[in-house]
This record gives sequence, C-alpha cells and structure tokens, in this order.
Amino acid sequence: MSTEDSKPGILQGTLDLMVLRTLATMGPQHGFGLAKRIQQISDGALALNQGTLYPALLRLDQRRWVKSKWGASEAGRRARFYEITAAGRRAMERESEDWARTVALMDRFVRLAPEE
Repeated sequence: MSTEDSKPGILQGTLDLMVLRTLATMGPQHGFGLAKRIQQISDGALALNQGTLYPALLRLDQRRWVKSKWGASEAGRRARFYEITAAGRRAMERESEDWARTVALMDRFVRLAPEE
C-alpha cells in the first residue's frame, strides 16, 4: 500500500549496506551520527530510531564487519563509536554489486510498456 506522501520503509538488507557505506565514507561514527547522516543523505525520507539502528550495528559487530570502542561525542558524552573493518569493506563491495544488479533488473521491469 502506497500513497504520494508516505515515507519509504527500509527494504530488508539495505540498512547494513547504508551503515557500511556511511562508515566507509565518514570514518568512525556513533549511532546518533550514523542515523543523522543516513537521514541527511535520504533528504529526510529515512529517520532511523534506536530500535532499528542499534540491532543492525550489533549484527554488523557480530559479523565482524564493524568494530566499536567507547569515546566522547561532540557534546562530551560517552558514546560507542563504530568503524568499518576490512571484512566489512569486502562485504560492502559484494552487497553494492548485488544491489547494482537488482536495481538494473528492476529498472527493466519498471520501464516495460504495458501491453495493450
């Protein structure tokens, strides 16, 4: 179900790639910084809450695609900072290639003219 003013959800499997890409581009980030950057890149279409982002970060940490350490945020508060690992970079490249193929395939279907 879709309406013109509805915000898109996150397709399953895309959040990991968004987080990995953001970390690869920006370097180590804390969760709030990641959520803020993803929202910024999506022009406000994706506003991640803690219940969405932190399970993804935990999953990425368990896969050893990111590593984390405690530090101080810009506001001087204690925060956990996440950094992409070499394994995470390899996974990011594989996932990026998979998504490029998926987008190209879906583009073919979207552009098909309906039969009359």
